[in-house]
Amino acid sequence: MIKLAGQTLFITGASRGIGKAIALKAAKDGANVVIAAKTAQAHPKLPGTIYTAAEEIEALGGKALPCIVDVRDEKQIGEAVEQAVRKFGGIDILVNNASAINLTGTLETPMKKVDLMLGVNLRGTYLTSKLCIPHLLKSKNPHILNLSPPLNLNPIWFKNHTAYTMAKYGMSMCVLGMAEEFRGSIAVNALWPKTAIQTAAMEMLGGAEVGKQCRNVDIMSDAAYAILGKPRSYTGNFIIDEEILKTEGIKDFDIYAVAPGNALLPDFFLDEAEALVQNMGDQVVIPVAKGDSRSAATSGPIAETFNIIKGVLNPDIVKSTGGVYKFNLSGEHAGVWFIDMKNGGGSAGSGEPPVKADVVMTMDSADFTKMFAGKLKPTMAFMSGKLMIKGDMTLAIKMEKMMSMMKSKL
Repeated sequence: MIKLAGQTLFITGASRGIGKAIALKAAKDGANVVIAAKTAQAHPKLPGTIYTAAEEIEALGGKALPCIVDVRDEKQIGEAVEQAVRKFGGIDILVNNASAINLTGTLETPMKKVDLMLGVNLRGTYLTSKLCIPHLLKSKNPHILNLSPPLNLNPIWFKNHTAYTMAKYGMSMCVLGMAEEFRGSIAVNALWPKTAIQTAAMEMLGGAEVGKQCRNVDIMSDAAYAILGKPRSYTGNFIIDEEILKTEGIKDFDIYAVAPGNALLPDFFLDEAEALVQNMGDQVVIPVAKGDSRSAATSGPIAETFNIIKGVLNPDIVKSTGGVYKFNLSGEHAGVWFIDMKNGGGSAGSGEPPVKADVVMTMDSADFTKMFAGKLKPTMAFMSGKLMIKGDMTLAIKMEKMMSMMKSKL
């Protein structure tokens, strides 16, 4: 294992989250860290700036160079690279961590968001790599590490968020190409978590409660450290955090859990994600007499679930939610249903909603029942491809509040 003392790491998006965790891990070895990120002033919702990160790095024994960098800006990256070389004498390691995410379908994704994701994830990674490579070629321990997933072409990882998948896979394609282009000269690898990681971005996507189903950033920094300590011949790999740490002798992964014992939220782009969701618990089945000829709108597990929903609705829930939901259900109990948590005291039932829906959720009726019984989180259903969401993602997340109220009634 090569220690990182005296080596210079150029890390994009290092003011918080996984990027900062990798920086702090390197700082304990006495490394030099270039914090290339946009946040120079405190954000009202997101913790940390390039300057607070620099203070933490130096407190652990490392040296820091905070640089205001938007990875879409070639001039800003170039200037940061020049500053790093002037101050530290070169660059040994590049960590492409900066990323943008927007989990919406094709019709719901504004081109401004598409441009942002492609600009940060794909172009930003390529550009930063291009400008750092001349210096990496002079290093004794040259590495490029992209925080990006294996190139899994299963359509399940495209259908709900094509633009995000294209942008994120662009980072992975940089690994595929550059690893071969610079084989023998620079190690180029990708690192991706097996489970969701508790970061400010994850909380914005899934709410504060989602943290209980996550691991902390330390698992990613430990995995990155293991990769960066390998020789340049270790290249072209798409590495999962847990898998490489197992090879390093780690056996107890509860040390990384935010809430040990809780089921973990699987991350995007991994085939085992769907299997992990299945392990969340047995499917909830509400018995229905065979041969019952009554309409699905008045009987059956979906109708019974909606009867409970009607009993839970109240003005406080309506006021705190402010959304109209439409459910397109397939499978054994197919049909269209709605919940109005925006108008009056709220309403729910079969058929089209009384006003235009803010969120449209498409899923199998069995998964719907399981979701409202608290056995399947909407975020897990979405990430595993069981749930397609069109519309306001924030409102989709708010749905979990109602589900928690219903759990004891189902």
